[in-house]
Amino acid sequence: MSRALTLAERGWGRVHPNPLVGAVLVRDGVVVGEGWHAEYGDRHAETIALAAAGDSARGATLYVTLEPCNHHGKQPPCVDAILAAGVARVVVSLADPNPVARGGVARLRAAGVPVEVGLLGDLARRLNARFLHRFAGRARPFIAVKLAVTLDGKIADAAGRSQWISGPEARDFVHHLRAGFAGIGIGGRTLVADDARLTVRGRLTPREAPIRIVFDRSGMVPATQGIFDGAPDVPVWLVTGTATPATHTAGISARGAQVLVEDSLPVALDLLGARDLDSLLIEGGGRLAGALLAEGLVDRVYQIQSPVWLGAGRDAWSGLGVHDIRDAIRWHTVERRALGDDTLLVLER
Repeated sequence: MSRALTLAERGWGRVHPNPLVGAVLVRDGVVVGEGWHAEYGDRHAETIALAAAGDSARGATLYVTLEPCNHHGKQPPCVDAILAAGVARVVVSLADPNPVARGGVARLRAAGVPVEVGLLGDLARRLNARFLHRFAGRARPFIAVKLAVTLDGKIADAAGRSQWISGPEARDFVHHLRAGFAGIGIGGRTLVADDARLTVRGRLTPREAPIRIVFDRSGMVPATQGIFDGAPDVPVWLVTGTATPATHTAGISARGAQVLVEDSLPVALDLLGARDLDSLLIEGGGRLAGALLAEGLVDRVYQIQSPVWLGAGRDAWSGLGVHDIRDAIRWHTVERRALGDDTLLVLER
């Protein structure tokens, strides 16, 4: 199953709105076929693994990261292929929450195929958090925050410069990460300081370019900012407050960006969800990250810890208030990874 999860991740940025799925067929202790869903609308992981195994699939055990589909969409039901191939046993990591596609486990069991569900389920849920969020009943998108932070807790120097706290390996990772989100968000002050463009420039080209979203409550971002170059071909949305002059928002709209006026951050996020934005990667700054965390709106954190000291600068996670150590905000570290000299920490509630 661990191998199947590794294979599933290869579909990152290419299969949405479908889930990331990997499959491995094992017969007599030997892997005889494997596959992953690589492209939206293309073959599913199970059918690719079955084709690779050929006749060896008969009597084999199928390990698959998500319940095999039981409906005819862009591809035929995977359950049909599994039954036709004579697979003897199926091990599923995660049940499918999609009411249209689920039912594969029940149908396999009804046909006499033993099915086990739950192996490495926590890892499967983490991998498909964006997909699962769509069926969790929340209006807002799945929200992750990415910050590159010095050892003394800064995300920029005293002049607001953050390029570059982290090294090239970490920056490559961030471009890969961006490809798997529907939107990339940034606070207005950080946008201006970094002249950020929020495009995906890594080796992975996403199937759909993420929408670039600027949170600028006070209307400080000028219409001449570089992020608006190329809009609306590469979409930009501006979220601003009711106090922002209409003349300013009109100038932003004239650059091809869409403007959303809303003072409440939670309501603004719900409105983004209503526009079918199902996931959002926030890349700064510290005030926006802190406000989201304080409101309980963050689902995941990607913190890149860099071996750098600044002494003075802009704080990460600012505006959280003062907490007694007994009441401090505490999350779980679900992954640690070296990125050159930097360390990636992935955190969840």
